[in-house]
Amino acid sequence: MNHLVDPGLLQAAPTGLPRVDPRRPAVIAPSGLRRIVLGSTEGERLTARTAHDVQARGLRAAGPFRHCVLVVCHTDRGTLDGHARQVVALAAMLATADTEVVLATLGPCHDDVADMGADRLLCLPDAVREQHGLDAAAQWLTDLHQQLRPTLTCLPDHDADADLGRRFAAGRQLTLAASVVEVQRHGAGLHWRVRVNAREDALCSAPQVALLAPGVARTDLPFVGLGRRWDADEHGMPPRWPAQEDAGLEDLGVEPGDARTVALEEADFILAAGNGVTDLALFQQLADALGAATGASRVAVDDGRFPRSKQIGATGKTVKATTYLAVGISGAVQHLQGIKDCRHVIAVNTDAAAPMARRAALMAVEDSTALMRELLALVQAHRQARKETL
Repeated sequence: MNHLVDPGLLQAAPTGLPRVDPRRPAVIAPSGLRRIVLGSTEGERLTARTAHDVQARGLRAAGPFRHCVLVVCHTDRGTLDGHARQVVALAAMLATADTEVVLATLGPCHDDVADMGADRLLCLPDAVREQHGLDAAAQWLTDLHQQLRPTLTCLPDHDADADLGRRFAAGRQLTLAASVVEVQRHGAGLHWRVRVNAREDALCSAPQVALLAPGVARTDLPFVGLGRRWDADEHGMPPRWPAQEDAGLEDLGVEPGDARTVALEEADFILAAGNGVTDLALFQQLADALGAATGASRVAVDDGRFPRSKQIGATGKTVKATTYLAVGISGAVQHLQGIKDCRHVIAVNTDAAAPMARRAALMAVEDSTALMRELLALVQAHRQARKETL
């Protein structure tokens, strides 16, 4: 089958073969994916957002507000993951001009919530949250719900957020829509499409609590929110965390586990070795000092330096660590597939043009042995300084 393609959309690749420009006009399909129609000049172009673009976006609404939409989610090390950001974005897109988007986080939040579309932020410190379970969190959310009386409460349908949303909805006897995969406008109302099973969806109208699946909304909003902190003069003091009943239990604090026994799929911090790592003893010593689980590329596993259970990649294990430190890994396509869900990727390699450099948020062009030795010395010095101050 022959396709007619506008020659202006073609570029010359380094091999000399014509290559279609990925930033050519495209339309957004109902599934949310970009669909490129060859030969068409209609649609939007995929361009990187600049600082000027962000500044040019106007406020969604300046108030005063008569209603509010509440978004509740946990934070990780003071930041929201991509799933939580999608929930905030959807709430902002659904909010009317007289509706405020209130974001309540269980844990500190250092993100720019105005860029996410939130108008007001309420943070619960980790020191308070970690001493209680989800039952106490559900009671705190119930008190906050009674104070704000939101028209809709949204949470990510994932892990602790999903459990909290179900406990809260059941306790308050509110209508719940779980596993929401799509929201469609239908006249003056909304239709919430929920995933029943792998083959069947259902429609729900006017839920009071919504648990949203990943990918339900795009986060590149054309507007910004007010991004203000909780103001006691306007909303009053937020509800206090429920007091813990004395059941004869003693809090012994938190003791870190052994990173060597943590499965790679569940590890939060991974130190991974590639072909560039030759000093395995130093590598393991650094991992123990950092409290990181260890992984390896396929090349390092095939060479016999690591067991097959440590292999990360398309033919190994897929990980979703918060921090992934890759030492001496060039970054083959199969390996990059295994770390696609990692949040912060740091790479160490002598080749600044290695594919891993494009995936990493921070790249150190240095010999792996020299850098591991210096990093180990810094970690040990930091620990010694902490002991002396205690």
